[in-house]
Amino acid sequence: MKIIVCVKQVPDTTEVKIDKKTNTLIREGVPSILNPDDANALEQALVLKETMSDVTVTVISMGPPQADVMLRECLAMGADEALLLSDRAFGGSDTWATSNAIAAAIRKIGEYDIIFAGRQAIDGDTAQVGPQISEKLGIPQVTYVEDMEIIGDKVRVRRQLEDGYEMIEANMPILLTAVKELNEPRHMYIDKIFDAYQKEIPVLTINDVDITTEEVGLKASPTRVFRSFTPEVKGQGVILEGTEKEVAQKLIGELKGAHII
Repeated sequence: MKIIVCVKQVPDTTEVKIDKKTNTLIREGVPSILNPDDANALEQALVLKETMSDVTVTVISMGPPQADVMLRECLAMGADEALLLSDRAFGGSDTWATSNAIAAAIRKIGEYDIIFAGRQAIDGDTAQVGPQISEKLGIPQVTYVEDMEIIGDKVRVRRQLEDGYEMIEANMPILLTAVKELNEPRHMYIDKIFDAYQKEIPVLTINDVDITTEEVGLKASPTRVFRSFTPEVKGQGVILEGTEKEVAQKLIGELKGAHII
């Protein structure tokens, strides 16, 4: 079985700030991490590798050259191969253009049975790239996967809903997007860290995949961000302590004081 995992290097958003003059993210000095949902996707691929025979796991990412570090972390977690899509022509790509590039790279890889991706990236929160890749590859997709199993040439998935779940069975090849409830991502293996830095990670440019400049980059992206900003802090919350009766009385007093009731 051949598994491809789509991963992304993102800024650690707990430390990201907005430049109030330009309304853009301040990235200087902000550490980059493996996108959390992508870590769950990779973990599930590695679980299948451990529990089944003849499974290979390839991670792929589109990003700047420094994404090489994140890909080596994936190798140190247990992935077999890594591939980086990096070219100035890809700069400014929105979800549509990004999925064009990644789908083209996957077509170049060739055969695959399962493509894993995270539900969404914490720097964009669109949850669009995974589904768009499946559409462009012409394969089925199941999003918000919180549990799964392989049954012959099919995948049985439990898909997370707001008020429950649904069970879905589909043929492979298929694309699945993972949520955090799917598993607990492992740490890097100490003995694999050295090996990860001995491996060569191929870098594909726009000339290496079957795609044109009209399909990627800022000019090819239909999405336009009007403004980014940090919401103003409205004030701290209040913790009411005491017995249930005392807390209820205090709450009523607070609501009356605020003229809510």
